[in-house]
Amino acid sequence: MPDKAQILLNVFDGTRRLLDSSLDLWITIRDGTQKELLKPVMKGPTITFSVPFNNSLADRYYVVAYAKDYVQAAFYPVIVSKNQTTVLDLMLLPKDSAFDFSEASWTKLKANHSALFKILSSGTSAAEAKSRYEEFKEKKPGSLAAFFNVTTAARDVNLPVGKALDYLKEIIWDEKRMGEDRFFVFADAAMVDQVKQAAAQGKFEAQPGLEINHPGATCSFKQLQFGEANIQFSFHEGVTKEVDGVACVKLELDMDYYKSLLAHIILEVLPHKVSKGKTDPRKIYLLRWIAGRYADVPEFDPPYFIGALA
Repeated sequence: MPDKAQILLNVFDGTRRLLDSSLDLWITIRDGTQKELLKPVMKGPTITFSVPFNNSLADRYYVVAYAKDYVQAAFYPVIVSKNQTTVLDLMLLPKDSAFDFSEASWTKLKANHSALFKILSSGTSAAEAKSRYEEFKEKKPGSLAAFFNVTTAARDVNLPVGKALDYLKEIIWDEKRMGEDRFFVFADAAMVDQVKQAAAQGKFEAQPGLEINHPGATCSFKQLQFGEANIQFSFHEGVTKEVDGVACVKLELDMDYYKSLLAHIILEVLPHKVSKGKTDPRKIYLLRWIAGRYADVPEFDPPYFIGALA
């Protein structure tokens, strides 16, 4: 008989708080051979499971959680050990959801997120910056959520010198190009070399196909830290501007669902070309939060939440 291992599952909602304990949870657990071990209906939001420990690839578990009126969430691989409990945090988002920007008012951004406030304010008057932000928040909430996803991820990217967010200077305020899948800024030109150094250290990987996926870019690098929802920096070095005395280049920022280039092309790029769809900031929010919790890195906490549609 194999030894036993423990998985401690915590289920959260889009407010980054534990799910209501009154909800029924459907949990599916499969081992690394795709053998289904458990499929119970239980009360949560915190549940401990005992699973076989085989000291083999079978110990790479696949865990799925679902609740009525929520979109199911899953994580793989959940790697277990007989010596300690493996903690897995999953997030369930409502099927009918809405963005909650109550923590992202212009006043609160200035008080609590000075770096983002400066990026959004640069290059125009204070009054115009506030006006265009409020209009953007009202008319394109998904695009604003994408901006917050990417900048929160950039805040936690360590470069040889400083954080990636430190190099972002001024948003390129073009509503046609500020989508739910990407946006553009002017960034300190020194960032190009910093990201290349990080790539040489194995933290990023150069991306091909720029003429298709990032027209005009001269180089592009994707983060390798997580299984999903890694940030990507695509530099357009031919477009320059001086911002507050700093020589800057145009930078395109986005986040992909999948780490693997092949999976990204087959499961994300090609379907989007057919459907004319875009990367969903809700899914990026969920994937990056789950990946970060499992990797035990700083909380992914953009200044907004996702709740049920009123």
